[in-house]
Parts: sequence; C-alpha cells; structure tokens
Amino acid sequence: MTRATTSPDTRSASAGELVERAFDPANDLPAMVDLITEVNAYDDIPWFPTLGQLEVDWAPAPGFDPPADVLLVEEAGRLIAAAQHEWRERDGKVVHVIEPWVRPGARRRGIGRRLLEWSEARARAAVAAGAGGSPDLPHVLSMGTATTLAPAMAFAEAMGYAPIRYGFVMRRDLGEPIADAPMPAGLELRHVTPDQHRRIWEADVEAFKDHWEAAVRHEEDFVRFFANPDVDMTMWQVAWDGDEVAGSIVNTIYPEENEHVGLEIGWLDHVSVRRPWRGRGLASALISRSLQVLRDRGMAFASLGVDAENPTGALGLYERHGLTVHKTFVTFRKPL
Repeated sequence: MTRATTSPDTRSASAGELVERAFDPANDLPAMVDLITEVNAYDDIPWFPTLGQLEVDWAPAPGFDPPADVLLVEEAGRLIAAAQHEWRERDGKVVHVIEPWVRPGARRRGIGRRLLEWSEARARAAVAAGAGGSPDLPHVLSMGTATTLAPAMAFAEAMGYAPIRYGFVMRRDLGEPIADAPMPAGLELRHVTPDQHRRIWEADVEAFKDHWEAAVRHEEDFVRFFANPDVDMTMWQVAWDGDEVAGSIVNTIYPEENEHVGLEIGWLDHVSVRRPWRGRGLASALISRSLQVLRDRGMAFASLGVDAENPTGALGLYERHGLTVHKTFVTFRKPL
C-alpha cells in the first residue's frame, strides 16, 4: 500500500496496488455512499446515508475539513476503504472521532490498521498546526462500534483503546397500543415555522448541555440541523410555554434507509426537555404524540438512540413507552 504520513495525496502508479488519496468533495461523495452502504449492511449498522444526507453531514465545519480529514483507499480504481477524522470540544476536552470503513472483501489485509494509523497521525498534525482544537485542553482519540462486532472490539483494544461508555438503539413495535399522555398545563404544541428555527435550535442545545460530554456547538451545526433532506417539520413535536420552547422531539423518516433494512422505521431524534419544564410529564406527552405520528405515517416501528447512563432517566422513560434495547454500541478512547 502506498503510504501517506503527513498528507493523503500520495498515489501509486503500479497496477493492482492499493492507492491512498485525499477525498474530493466535488466527485467522491457517490463512491462514499456506496462504500458506507455496503459496510453498514454487512455489519448491521443502522445508518445508510443518501447522497443528499452526506453532502450535508460532510460540509466543511470548524472541526472537519473534508479534503484533509478523509483518506480514501482504492484498488483497481474502486474505492474499497476510507477513514474520517473529526474533532469537537466536549466537556473541557477535545475529542477526535475516527470512523473507518473497509469493504468486507478487503478485510484482513491490514487496511483497517493503516486507516487508524493515518487518522491518529492526522489528529496529531491538526493539533500541531493549530487546526485541531485548543492545545491547552486534553485531547483524546475516540471510535465506536456495535458490541455484536467482536473483531472490531478486539481490534480497538489491540490498538490501545479502552471502552468507556455504552449507548443503545431502542425500538418499539407501533402495532402495540400507544398510551395517551396529557400535555402539562400551560403548554401547547405549535406547527414549526421558519421564524421559530433559531429558538427551537437553541432550546435543544441548552437541554443537551446536561448530557454526557455535551458538544460545543457552532453555526454550521444549526445549518445542518435544518438542512437534512429528509427533514419533515410537520412531524416535529415542539411544546411552547408562551414564547419559550419547553421541549421538542425531531421525528424523522428515512425512506432509503428503510429500503435497505426492509422495515418501515421512524426515528425519534433529539428528544429534549429544558430544565425548568422537567418532571412534569412533558417528555411523556411528546413521546406519546411522536409514536402516534409515526404510526399514522405508516411506520411499523419507532426507534431512537440513548446513552446508557443518561442522567435525566431517559432510558427508564423510553422503556415505559414500550421501547426496548435493539442494539448496543460502545465508545472506545485513548489519549492523543
């Protein structure tokens, strides 16, 4: 394999060799969608981005420079592997997240190890260049996997990473009865309009500050929040107390993803309630209405993601609404 240490732009002219090169946002997104789709289908990971979604997710951001932070590996002109590095400040430290993808037929050739080595080197180079987060804060390397992927778990530990946190994807059969939950007195649901976007966003960010390693947010995150091509604000449940957003759930259906998994699944994304309105049953009211909306849109299942140690008691709340653990994910870390 052609090695790229400080830059991913090296190439090999030898036929049949593996070629490393930088990511080209103008031309490489379709190949990345194909790669991620094959890898995640094989590994049973519930994320199948469309071209439109990846264009939004991989737009330049303070912690992500696509040409510098993505390495591609090709063989005979076909993309067979890639790695992404992205950093974000979280709870007084800078977390460098590494995402590798290797096609099933290209595994056990040392490509995954090479991608990880490049990603770690990229993180160190970004910090040294002043483009990888504050050098005055601790820096850690991070990657995750499903606990069902024993080889990936063993690989992470062999490379010096230790498991530090678990999370769940939960699922519920919408054919089962959905209990009604009353909206707390004084609160009302309103249809989302463009003039409300900023207040909904800021309320969501504020609510998530109480969660594990809350991220420092940027304007690019606000843009991405509303730019998702599958966004349908008619499904959102947003509770207001006068001019204040008390809580919200961003409900989303991903049609192409559902085609890949062969199930009609709707997602309860960004379940959030701000502190002054907690403990009054608002989350239950929003969840109940969200389940009903997804059922009425023809979904067979509802799903969401949650931190296993969520400090607001979300796991128990979701279980009371009929959601059960479907898949477990683990986050691995090591110092940079």
